[in-house]
Amino acid sequence: MRLALAPIPFFWPREAIVEFYNAIADTAVDIVYLGETVCHKRRSPALADWLAIAEKLVGRGKEVVLSSLVLVDGEAELKATRRLCENGRFLVEANDMSAVALSRRTPFVAGATLNIYNEDALAILADTGAMRFVASLELSGEALASLRAAGPPGIECELLAYGRPALAYSARCFSARNADRGKDQCEWVCEREPEGVMVRTQEDDAFLTLNGLQIHAAHPINYIGELDTLRRARVDILRIMPQTRDTPLVIDAFEGVLKGRYGLAEGAKRLASLTGGQDANGYWRGAAGRSHIP
Repeated sequence: MRLALAPIPFFWPREAIVEFYNAIADTAVDIVYLGETVCHKRRSPALADWLAIAEKLVGRGKEVVLSSLVLVDGEAELKATRRLCENGRFLVEANDMSAVALSRRTPFVAGATLNIYNEDALAILADTGAMRFVASLELSGEALASLRAAGPPGIECELLAYGRPALAYSARCFSARNADRGKDQCEWVCEREPEGVMVRTQEDDAFLTLNGLQIHAAHPINYIGELDTLRRARVDILRIMPQTRDTPLVIDAFEGVLKGRYGLAEGAKRLASLTGGQDANGYWRGAAGRSHIP
């Protein structure tokens, strides 16, 4: 199995992004996804900046993929997607069908937001040029194993193995609405919360996280204890979601277990120290997504 780092879903300052990827260059992650996927109004870094970061990572032996927006609903977003798909250098993760259409002449990665739930959908995307797909979040281990068995051969499978997943998307901006502002007058309020706005229940339990046009889970998925079943389901690549702190430590825990430097118990212990034991594996076990099943 290889390790991949998902694109940063939150709005961080350009300097913080550059510093983050300088640190990632020293980690054992194999694949790095770059780019703005949430909101076209977040225009820093620009595409030229992302390409410069990409070249530095390639120089450190990383495979780089440029990720497209998950929601293209206007001409500006379409132009940005077209520029991304026509970069001429790097593989593109298509997170919207417009990016699939624009990538038809070249191989691409089919993102999780394309909602691939059956072998027919996967076969269509493979025929269109997809050489890898990111499995949909809600698929259980059993369902993904069946999809892999019935799906087209030769296509890689990637799965989110650690991080707070995006659960919902909207053309409206949750962060702006939370600040009592309209989407077009947001003044980039999402930049004030580098890991989103936590939503709590009346009992003060962490429930959801607001992040621009997306709603994320409050607690991370953590599949380090599921590595055997992930292998049996023919998952090729484990995806890790960036966070402001400790991302290199998460990469190290997974890489250490995969390479045998740590036992499974030690790797799980290292991640538990970061999450306080508040993580989830319910989707993979066919249960409620936010649940943790020993």
